[in-house]
Amino acid sequence: MDVLAYLGISTLLLCGYLCLYRVGSGPTVPDRTVAIDILGTLLVGFSALVCLYTGKGYYVNLAVAWALLSFIGTVALGKWLEGRGLDE
Repeated sequence: MDVLAYLGISTLLLCGYLCLYRVGSGPTVPDRTVAIDILGTLLVGFSALVCLYTGKGYYVNLAVAWALLSFIGTVALGKWLEGRGLDE
C-alpha cells in the first residue's frame, strides 16, 4: 500500500506542477480557467489518497468541500467570461 500511495501522490504532484505551468503560461483566460479547475480536481484526489494512507476520515470532508467550492468558482468564472451575471 505504501508504494502505491507514494506513486499516486507523486503522479498527482507531477500533474499539479504541469497545471501550474499552464496557469502561468496559458495564452488565454479559458486555458487558465481549465488549468485551475484541474488543480482543484487534483487536490480532491490528493486528499482522497492522503485519507487512504493515513486512515483519517476528515480528509474526505475536506475533499468534498473543496470539490463544491471548485465547482462554484468554475461556474462563476465561466459566467463572468461569457459576460453574464451570476443571477442569469
